[in-house]
Amino acid sequence: MTEQTLILIKPDGVQRGLTGEILARIERKGYVITELKLVHVMPEQLDQHYREHLGKSFYPGLIEYMTSGPVVAAVIEGDRVIEGVRSLCGATDPTTAAPGTIRGDYGRDWGTGAVFNLVHSSDSVESAQWEKSVWFS
Repeated sequence: MTEQTLILIKPDGVQRGLTGEILARIERKGYVITELKLVHVMPEQLDQHYREHLGKSFYPGLIEYMTSGPVVAAVIEGDRVIEGVRSLCGATDPTTAAPGTIRGDYGRDWGTGAVFNLVHSSDSVESAQWEKSVWFS
């Protein structure tokens, strides 16, 4: 059954010129990009997207990171796309992400204390629906 997921290429991915490579990996896997845009994110939009993290100790740093530059938002479609894209992205910690994944190949610890991990991808059908409404209303 075809499903959709949301990916965000975070500011570090955009700033490092990795947008094309990340999207190409997704397309080479056979998934289809159905919506795409470059966004200068406002904290209010992030409050919606990361609503489950509001009030947590790391939240201010997350907002600072996500508003530090433009973000590319995309809706990706395909069979088992949520699982497939998450596999392409790799583990959240770029230092331990497997080689061959986006985070494993392009991410690392920059010594700032913040986790710059290049991409976000939805973790479930419900999350994907909510996140798409936040970024593509």
